[in-house]
Amino acid sequence: MSVDDLVRRARPMGAHLIECSGNNNPANFGLMSVAEWDGVPLTEVIAALRPQPNANGVLVSGVDPDQPSRTSIAGASWVFPLASLDSLGAFLGVRMNGDVLPLDHGRPVRLAVPGWYGCSWIKWVDEIRLVDASEPATSQMREFAARTHQTAVHDLAGAYAPPVIQTAATAVRVEKRLGSSGLEYRVVGIVWGGARAVDRLAIRFSDGEAWVPFDVCPAPANPAIWSLWSYRWKPVAPGVYSIALKVPDSTVPQRRLESGYYVRQVRIDEV
Repeated sequence: MSVDDLVRRARPMGAHLIECSGNNNPANFGLMSVAEWDGVPLTEVIAALRPQPNANGVLVSGVDPDQPSRTSIAGASWVFPLASLDSLGAFLGVRMNGDVLPLDHGRPVRLAVPGWYGCSWIKWVDEIRLVDASEPATSQMREFAARTHQTAVHDLAGAYAPPVIQTAATAVRVEKRLGSSGLEYRVVGIVWGGARAVDRLAIRFSDGEAWVPFDVCPAPANPAIWSLWSYRWKPVAPGVYSIALKVPDSTVPQRRLESGYYVRQVRIDEV
């Protein structure tokens, strides 16, 4: 299937969040965004491939045609289990926010994998082929193993767990307000990821402090994008506080929240 075929067959695929698996800079946590995509489901492209005996996966590769790497392995690739493609919803994107795909997002074709970290969203796609159980793990899968909830760096691609974005949340702004009850602060943040949207979080402002649950209002409707939350806070004294969050429901996978990955610090000078 040519690029022209993909552009001609592309249709709206909805809004999806992409987050870099290395989004761990406590100064901003800015390596994430949400965009509206147009594209073609990966399953449709694979259906047009010649059947291969024992094929149980598909490898998608890409390489920047204009910026050859001088310091690392050129290009990137990822192997996806065929059995999970229908539920995964991966697609080949050719337009973003109604416009031609930007070059730095992989023009002319980028793989989009809703709910997975951006290391699997292969840019500048130039190869798609069926593989069997003997397919080795790609250099991309190995490089990002530690950031995508893997148990180890594996030799075979089939040993890797899906690099899903588990439920996460962080503060993005702290507002100082003067109301009828005196000075208070409003913490505003976002929640994203996971298999289902969560409508309840818990917050604390220092290690050892009790977690305080609160509702996310309005309740998020879709975990494919981020949702806003806010919390009214009256600190007891000036100082530096560490804003940590978690999901009170312990059955919700939240590995990065549990490790303190998205903790933000704020200095309060006046109470």
